[in-house]
Amino acid sequence: MNSSTLNFSSWLSETVSSVEQHLQHYMPAVDVLPEVLHEAMRYAVLGPGKRIRAALVYASGLACMNSAMLEEQQKQNLSFAAAAVELIHAYSLVHDDLPCMDDDDMRRGRPTTHIQYGEAMALLAADALQPLAFDQLAQMHIDPLSIVQAIRVLSEAAGSRGMVGGQVIDVANVGNLLELSQLQKMHQMKTGAMIEASVRLGAIAAGANNDLTAQLNRYAVAIGLAFQVVDDILDATADTQSLGKTAGKDAQNNKPTYVSLMGLEASKAFAHQLYNEALVAIDSLGYQAQRLRELADFIIRRNY
Repeated sequence: MNSSTLNFSSWLSETVSSVEQHLQHYMPAVDVLPEVLHEAMRYAVLGPGKRIRAALVYASGLACMNSAMLEEQQKQNLSFAAAAVELIHAYSLVHDDLPCMDDDDMRRGRPTTHIQYGEAMALLAADALQPLAFDQLAQMHIDPLSIVQAIRVLSEAAGSRGMVGGQVIDVANVGNLLELSQLQKMHQMKTGAMIEASVRLGAIAAGANNDLTAQLNRYAVAIGLAFQVVDDILDATADTQSLGKTAGKDAQNNKPTYVSLMGLEASKAFAHQLYNEALVAIDSLGYQAQRLRELADFIIRRNY
């Protein structure tokens, strides 16, 4: 994977293809008992998706290396880390879509997992994706202490102090008017934590030093929040076909969002402010951070 010769679109396509091939290989096959569970797991994970979190893992890893060309072992380590993030993300989407949560029947442009396989099987498939994610991290060919660090990073980001905790705050505040600081805290946990983890896992897999890790963390905090602000904007402005999921769901469910709290134009301005903060954080990294800059641009300008 040569980071310097491919344009961003080609690099992103190659990165997405790489992690999807990895997931295809390491996920249980549909003919392995219990077949329907493994079929549902693969359905939840291998459907069309942006794979932004996986791309952030690879881009972060590249930012930690002196060469634009990944060695095969380095690429495999980043693939394990990227797959782990995608597995956790996929499980969270399956749970989010359940009737007891957001009650949605479309995800990534096709029926949600519980519509396709029933609620019980969707729940169990999502449950099974979580340990599989940590199994991926355990297979990285790096020193044991770094593997432990990676496992802790992902477990904290996905747990009660991260994604799940943010989701709890979200569920508890349907119909409530949050202050901006409360909304920001919720989204830093619900969405930002896993995006931050993606960047941190790429750095761990690549063996980054503490100074470089601190720069990448500042980038990740800013771009993670920007991602959610753009999500809120798109939910209010894009159509269902473009999003691949039901548009206007936040307003329909009376959920607090940046758009409902700040207004559309102020939300757009805030997203660009966060985008600029992300770029400043990695400014000194030069060409090594090329893909992180391009991903920030992709996140801020995306329409789905």
